[in-house]
Amino acid sequence: MESTDNMKVLLLLGFIATALTAGPSAFDGAKVYRLKPQYEGHVEAIKNLASSIQVDFWSPDNEEMVAAHTDVDIHVSAEQAPLLETLLQQSEMEHEVLIEDLQSAMKNQFDNKQRSTAGYNYEKYNTFEKIEAWTASITAENPNLVSRSQIGSSFEGRPMYLLKLGKRTGSSKPAIFVDCGIHAREWISPAFCQWFVKEAVTTYGSDAEMTRLLDSMDVFVLPVFNVDGYAYTWSKDRMWRKTRSRNSGTTCIGTDPNRNFNAGWCIIGASNKPCSDTYCGSKAESEVEVKAVADFIRANRSIIKAYLTVHSYSQLLLFPYSYTTALAAHHSELLAVAEGASNALATLYGTRYTSGPGAVTIYPAAGGSDDWAYDLGVKYSFTFELRDTGRYGFLLPESQIRPTCQETMLAVKYIAKHVQDNLY
Repeated sequence: MESTDNMKVLLLLGFIATALTAGPSAFDGAKVYRLKPQYEGHVEAIKNLASSIQVDFWSPDNEEMVAAHTDVDIHVSAEQAPLLETLLQQSEMEHEVLIEDLQSAMKNQFDNKQRSTAGYNYEKYNTFEKIEAWTASITAENPNLVSRSQIGSSFEGRPMYLLKLGKRTGSSKPAIFVDCGIHAREWISPAFCQWFVKEAVTTYGSDAEMTRLLDSMDVFVLPVFNVDGYAYTWSKDRMWRKTRSRNSGTTCIGTDPNRNFNAGWCIIGASNKPCSDTYCGSKAESEVEVKAVADFIRANRSIIKAYLTVHSYSQLLLFPYSYTTALAAHHSELLAVAEGASNALATLYGTRYTSGPGAVTIYPAAGGSDDWAYDLGVKYSFTFELRDTGRYGFLLPESQIRPTCQETMLAVKYIAKHVQDNLY
């Protein structure tokens, strides 16, 4: 039965491949499906599909990570949707449509209709230009708490601004490094970094936890890591993930910056094909953005005690390792901290997070920034996957920025308190 189904699927895929012409797909009528593969035949069907037509994997990140009994979220163009439907019927794979029309979902993301006021709007998604200007103004307005430095320039020449938050003491303090926006399309991530900075400067002196944190530690915040990719999601392709660097010998652009760190580089869960969304790059730290961050953390390794990187979506709080299923040396402590932070987060709106090491909690993936930071000696290394669990995916509406950021603050403060109480 299974082999006959597979044969049908392969024949159908041959038809699909010849029926489609290559070219950029618009988002009108594009759909996001959740597939529920139950056995290896289903897994093979999905992998064959990905090699025949253009499939944008939302979760997991590419076809190599597809496994039975694990949901697979994919985005396909309007032209490909009917063919995918036929394939799903042929293989009798259970599925649901998460987003009926991607273009509408993109429009509906901007559901905060509040008119622009004189102040900066933290409850809207902001362009890179706005964020860049904001880093200057927030620094100028809070000279005793915030300073700004440029740690590098992107492939296309955009500045990578890093904010340093903390009470000036004249001597070096232990620090936490937070970055947002490694993957360009995960807009809720940079929104959180902006929110964190706002909370720091507005609650310092009144909120006991924040005051203690900024008195005793510094927090480095990189509001947008992948600046070129983020700008590109506003100007050309909302679903872009990678950097915008050129790859020699191909017209395919960009590298996945979260597969480009020197942590089990390209051994698993990453692709060596430049056209792939999980392309690991020509070598570890081939991306100037990745090298800039790695150089900064290396240079400040003696003071950086925690590394937090913010992604979306899935509602997960992960820690090393992702490039191996071996447990980290500090596994039990990291698990306890992740679970405590997840519980703190849930107290506000009841949002449930799953915590654990990356490789077994979601899927193996090499070259990640959290694994690299941990191996460098930054013990408290965590990856957040913010809201939601797939209803909106990468297109979380602006109306959810506030609740998402509020609850995430509780988790970050929980981790920060643990770090302060357990300095090493």
